[in-house]
Amino acid sequence: MRRRPDLLPDDAPSGLDVYQLTEEEVPSSHIYMEAQVFTPNSKLFLLHRSAHPHGSDPKDPEHRYLLCALDYDLALSPLTHEVGATAPSLSPDGATCYYFVNETVVNGGRLTLKRVNLDGSERETLLVLDGPIPGTQYRPSRIYPLSTISSDGQRLALSAFLGDGTEEGATWGLMGFDLSDASVHLILEGPSWCNVHPQYCRAASRAYDIMVQENHGNKHDPEGHITRLTGGAGADIHLIRDDGTDFRSFPWGRDGNEFCQGHQCWRGTGTLAITSTSKRNPRANELIESPEAPFADHVGLATPGGRRNDLSREFDNPRFLHFSTDRAGKRFVSDAYTDDGHWFLYAAEFGEGPNAALGNWRFVLDTGSSRRAHPHPFLSPDGTKAFFNSDESGVLQAYMATGF
Repeated sequence: MRRRPDLLPDDAPSGLDVYQLTEEEVPSSHIYMEAQVFTPNSKLFLLHRSAHPHGSDPKDPEHRYLLCALDYDLALSPLTHEVGATAPSLSPDGATCYYFVNETVVNGGRLTLKRVNLDGSERETLLVLDGPIPGTQYRPSRIYPLSTISSDGQRLALSAFLGDGTEEGATWGLMGFDLSDASVHLILEGPSWCNVHPQYCRAASRAYDIMVQENHGNKHDPEGHITRLTGGAGADIHLIRDDGTDFRSFPWGRDGNEFCQGHQCWRGTGTLAITSTSKRNPRANELIESPEAPFADHVGLATPGGRRNDLSREFDNPRFLHFSTDRAGKRFVSDAYTDDGHWFLYAAEFGEGPNAALGNWRFVLDTGSSRRAHPHPFLSPDGTKAFFNSDESGVLQAYMATGF
């Protein structure tokens, strides 16, 4: 770890500071910003080495998940050692890490669910899936690099390819894992679930609701290699209970002008969700906050009863792409990509009232990232620290900003 005052703008406010958390020659990265990788006291979190902003190579022997201790001079220590370790989630009490070891191949291999205490003790295998998902003929492969854990710490969800390598338009699906009895079942399936981004709602009253992304118009070969992520009117975002019932929609995208850009998150521990749009005319990436609405076909923003709050309406042409909130749903951080190739970092605060825009916007810094190295910023649960990726040094590394 080292301070990087050279990354601060010339007019940086007093107290703003930046740290480079990783410095090895192998690329390191934060885990995708929707992942649940922080302890609730904001003192410990996971990042990974030999990785990139969207995951890692399951066959890479150099890949490790590292535990970063913010109150011990940002000390890093490896928490996993297995080749194929992927999709970690920290338990809501901050005591345990669940992760998977991916040794799958299309229509074969095995997927192992493990649990370990954050001090590295009591590592144990909870489940080995080396055959079809119970009640189905499907064997998972091409495991998604993100899992999600319910707010009560009792359930995990993870998506995967379910094809056998022989059929066109093969299916993808979302698996649910009950941690109390180490069982697994299939929550949903279909050819358009290739990029699910599953996210359990953080509200205790909605512990088993999962937000999911459906990539309409995607294309993939029988082996699960994706050749087109979306087509036509693009993706839409839904909500489903983890028993496969109560399918709902968010009123975003699919009108031919507004598309779901591909990132969304819950606002803290509440029941409102936020997406980034990609608009053609005028060109913009707006931030839209909404509750879910009853499913009424895949009509996006035309969903009957859908309510939308444009959080970024203070900007004429906002370009906000990847973002996160703090646990209280009061603070906000986002990157913004500019036409001349810069990735900027911004912070803001939520206004009072149900239809308030984000306010108190602050430009934090230019991350120095190249176009391909997405900053993917997120906040510590208490909202006091922001984390982002950059390859400004020539090698992808993980960074932290404080005092913004």
